Amino acid sequence: MIRSMTGFGSGRGQSAGEAVSVELRAVNGKFCEVKPHLPRELFALEGAVVRAVKARVSRGVIDVNVRREGPADARSGSLPRVDLRLAAAYVSALREMKAHLLLEGEPSVHDVATLDGVLALAETPPDLAAATVALEDALGGALSVLEQMRKREGEALARDLEGRLALVEQGAAAISVLAPRAVEGYRVRLSARVADLARAGPADPTRLAQEVAFFADRTDVAEELTRLASHLSQLRALLAGDAPAGRRLEFLLQEVHREVNTIGSKAQHAGISAQVVELKAELERVREQIQNIE
Repeated sequence: MIRSMTGFGSGRGQSAGEAVSVELRAVNGKFCEVKPHLPRELFALEGAVVRAVKARVSRGVIDVNVRREGPADARSGSLPRVDLRLAAAYVSALREMKAHLLLEGEPSVHDVATLDGVLALAETPPDLAAATVALEDALGGALSVLEQMRKREGEALARDLEGRLALVEQGAAAISVLAPRAVEGYRVRLSARVADLARAGPADPTRLAQEVAFFADRTDVAEELTRLASHLSQLRALLAGDAPAGRRLEFLLQEVHREVNTIGSKAQHAGISAQVVELKAELERVREQIQNIE
């Protein structure tokens, strides 16, 4: 069954104390575009993330948000870092200020520690091997959830498109009924016009038959209706298949539009023209839905 291009998925993985969570958001796109967002300590894994997503998603724009939750024990969290050179420079500057201004007292540890840049929290480097395993698990889970959502939405799209294709088939069937009537109507109108112009009697039946035959050949839409039926059958087969079908559906829909346009250009019957207008309106709705398919 076809899949939608939109969806959401999340997952979490843990390995050797490293915990990683992943959120995926997918929207429509002409190609497969992966936009990874990783914390800087995991930038080295960005390429692996892109490859993993593209291995399971063929179309759409996918935002991948990765968050490192970090180890549970305090040893591996953010630890304070002291800039001793900067602290020494502060102490030297304070003592110089004391001597110059004839002040009393010595700078305390507290005084120096509160000065800008002396103390800072430093991130502990991750265990990259463990983080890789945790990220693979989290991403795999998020992709599975995303695929399920896209599949459910795809099933709803398929049901809607099946109904719309049925309406297109009904319109084509109506045109196939109206086409012979258009020829007969032309014959009647031509006979009346010729008789009216001649005023001397009935028209030459041979000549009249030739003109009607020429009109029938010029307005014949049998080939277009046959190709239209074939295209609709192929569209249905793609909707029922498991492979990504969005681009092929778009191509086939262009062919359907071409056949309908040709029928409209050949039409010499008000009923057929009205059906063509309805078909074009329905095909536009089909096009809008197909743009959501992977």
